[in-house]
Amino acid sequence: MSVLVFLESVDSNIKKSALEALVYGRNIAGATGGKLLAIAVGEGVDLSLAGVYGAEKIFHITDSRFTQADEQAFAEAIADAANSNGVKNVVFAKSSLTDSITPKLASMLQATAATNVVSLPDYSKGCEVKRSIFTGKAFEIVNINSEKKVFSVKKNAVELSEAPAAGVVEKFSPNLSNKAFSIKTISTEKTTGEVLLSDAEIVVSAGRGLKGPENWGMIIDLAKTLGAATGCSKPVSDLNWRPHHEHVGQTGIKVSPNLYFAIGISGAIQHVAGISSSKVIVAINKDADAPIFKVATYGIVGDAFDIVPKLTAAIKAIQ
Repeated sequence: MSVLVFLESVDSNIKKSALEALVYGRNIAGATGGKLLAIAVGEGVDLSLAGVYGAEKIFHITDSRFTQADEQAFAEAIADAANSNGVKNVVFAKSSLTDSITPKLASMLQATAATNVVSLPDYSKGCEVKRSIFTGKAFEIVNINSEKKVFSVKKNAVELSEAPAAGVVEKFSPNLSNKAFSIKTISTEKTTGEVLLSDAEIVVSAGRGLKGPENWGMIIDLAKTLGAATGCSKPVSDLNWRPHHEHVGQTGIKVSPNLYFAIGISGAIQHVAGISSSKVIVAINKDADAPIFKVATYGIVGDAFDIVPKLTAAIKAIQ
């Protein structure tokens, strides 16, 4: 059974999470004896890594209308590619875009969708997968019995590993209905020159423990030194110390980086819910009883104004 992986891109490069989805799809193809196919959108997208990570063929859509994030059009295009190539399994990397595409595509294919997946299917038990639920507080084991399946894979759930394949790029013009591109984007506002929270492997966040926006320079310095994104707690964004797009938490942006710094953040349950999927959490707080230490992998009890500059200097010294 062939597997089709959607390769989401940013700034003409395939996202790391999409390459993780490709590795996930490669494992499914290996277990089921099918081919690994991929589909990508965007005229200038660099598709060379798709072959490096196992894609035998990449269907490339260069239709300029796909620059708009119209979920209906994306779902129809992926469904067309799947139906035309005998695909039984479609794989996404979980993102704000694919969260909207997944249910539409599942309906079009009459498939069962498993979202927030964190493990490869166990075919000894049918098709059993583990998925993250309740903002990372628990796992659910589900068994997918339908012939067609859609998997949405959580970021950092799969280790990247190369398996070079042909990586043949084929131009693809999907058949679309009149419903496609019914949404028109009026304008798009994007942050520039920054590592985006949703894509970051390292996030440096801070809270009210920094006492004011004038003290954020040391947080930005640490983030730049690590090549990290900057974040903040909800009270900080509410006070307009930092922009709202940096708000990390249950009602802000949920992150799942390899490394998360919580500096001067007490650890309210709403914030913890947004960072619980982080692989390593480092907390720096002068209050030894702060709730953040209950979820931290490593904790430093001390004054952030003393610790953070020394930490940044130590990192710069070994770079």
